[in-house]
Amino acid sequence: MTHLFGDTFTKTDLLHRVGRLPQVAGVRLVTLEDGLERDTRVLEFRTGTGFQFDILVDRAMDVGRCEMNGMALGWQSNAGFPGPWSFEPEGLGWLRGFGGGLLTTCGLEHTMFMAEDDQTHFGYPPFTSQEFGLHGRISYLPARLTGYGETWSGAECTLWATGEITQARVFGEQFVLRRRIEAKVGESRLKIHDEVENIGNAPTPHMYLYHVNVGWPVLDEGAELFAPVSNPVARGSHDTDGYTRFHGPRKGYVEQVTEHDIHGEKDGSVPVAIVNRARGIGAYEVFNQTQLPRHFIWRMLGQGTYACGIEPSTNSTRGRLADKAAGQLIVLEPGQTREYDLELGALLGAGDIDAFEQRVARIGS
Repeated sequence: MTHLFGDTFTKTDLLHRVGRLPQVAGVRLVTLEDGLERDTRVLEFRTGTGFQFDILVDRAMDVGRCEMNGMALGWQSNAGFPGPWSFEPEGLGWLRGFGGGLLTTCGLEHTMFMAEDDQTHFGYPPFTSQEFGLHGRISYLPARLTGYGETWSGAECTLWATGEITQARVFGEQFVLRRRIEAKVGESRLKIHDEVENIGNAPTPHMYLYHVNVGWPVLDEGAELFAPVSNPVARGSHDTDGYTRFHGPRKGYVEQVTEHDIHGEKDGSVPVAIVNRARGIGAYEVFNQTQLPRHFIWRMLGQGTYACGIEPSTNSTRGRLADKAAGQLIVLEPGQTREYDLELGALLGAGDIDAFEQRVARIGS
């Protein structure tokens, strides 16, 4: 059954009341037409509950704007969501087009800070090493949009989109990311299923990170983190005491990254949320620790750049070279595939927030 506006509907009941589904929900392909974002394709999703989000087709099908009843869940930067032409691969150039949004995908061959690593496994004598910039290049690559629309199964309607993003070079890495995004009419959440395949002929290192960016008005003075975690460790010299509670924007704030051990439900699911009880709103993620065994918090509580990343990852904050030395760098053989699942959604009202808090608490009991 489909739940909308306090009532329950079958497909027939609902379609008797509307001229067509987009009257209440749907998915629509548009193209942005101005400024740095010009020519960027976007899929606009509306589930009918007040939950709306944009899929940035030309930015790896990441999630840009996301709102619940007009309240933003994700942070956005002044960089906006320009197309792939804005990519600066060296050093910190990734930040030039880091528009934020609810989700920025990082990888496929590298995440975290810069590193130079051996590339002789590709068997091309002039290509012996490579300098990797911040967080890799996948989030700047356009998708081949393979489909989108609405599908009914009995009394439930699913909004969906699928695409393929290829990251390849001659004598280098050759990956394809196959992404499917789904959201049910009458629900305030979306689900992402990713498959990363090595379509080349050489074993290739692989790193993957979901940069989930929560912003105001969810993030504000008094907001708090719900997460089944322990043993926080700072990357840097900051204090981890109180890192699960948030304050308002501060001038001169320096980013803080804290990694911690994660604990999951019986099936490996890990629920994490940032909630604002005063406003009755929260943003959450659910990932699987068998796919993404690491998690960290990026606190950037400065003026203007006011965001918190809740970030599941294949690798630690130590970076590529440290994880390689520890034998923790994933290598995909030719034809090998890894799968990842991520759920993102809104918590609305005290009931949703309390239920999510109890879900997290049960993991530690």
